[in-house]
Amino acid sequence: MGFSRRNNESETSPVTSPVKLAVIYYSSTGFSAEIAKEISSAAEKAGAEVRLLKAAELAPEAAIASNDAWAAHAAASAGIPVASPSDVEWADAVIFGSPTRFGNISSQLKQFIDTLGGLWAQGKLANKVYSGFATSATAHGGQESTILALYNSIHHFGGIIVSPGYTDPVKFVDGNPYGTSHVDAQGNNPVGEETRNSARHQAERVVQIAAALKAGLAA
Repeated sequence: MGFSRRNNESETSPVTSPVKLAVIYYSSTGFSAEIAKEISSAAEKAGAEVRLLKAAELAPEAAIASNDAWAAHAAASAGIPVASPSDVEWADAVIFGSPTRFGNISSQLKQFIDTLGGLWAQGKLANKVYSGFATSATAHGGQESTILALYNSIHHFGGIIVSPGYTDPVKFVDGNPYGTSHVDAQGNNPVGEETRNSARHQAERVVQIAAALKAGLAA
């Protein structure tokens, strides 16, 4: 008796490489950076090849120097590579992160997204998986609207948004179905386990869906 295609699937299915994930964030005082690192670590444990990247700083040196926390983080993160459009082209999935600025993403991250027009025109931003996270200084300070504003650009890319939703009990704790978020309370509230659990779940979900999409497109 011959084997069916289902029983012999391992011999006929294409072998796909690991998911390539770019985690691209902007952080002034380090809270978004902490979430980005947590996401990167969880994604690597889930089998992804990860690039942890920051958006280029646009603020003048005088502004950075005037804020001790901002200056300290700028020095501490000097070794993190600056993102380029080629990193997005390389990636199967991209997770963007930003502090909220009047309910929207930071100008630094927006400026980076605006450099992707060439790739967009070539259709090279489409059919990738995207997700987002945000931080704010105050409760109800715009975390959800920031992530949703970010997702507007993804729709223009023709990208596939993978939000965490309420797909794991940790999301009923942090309460944000759109992405991971954290309130830093004007710098007084460190990133804790609630946020880290959400970040890990988001990373694992993005890798899982991106892997399935990549395998499906390769079939």
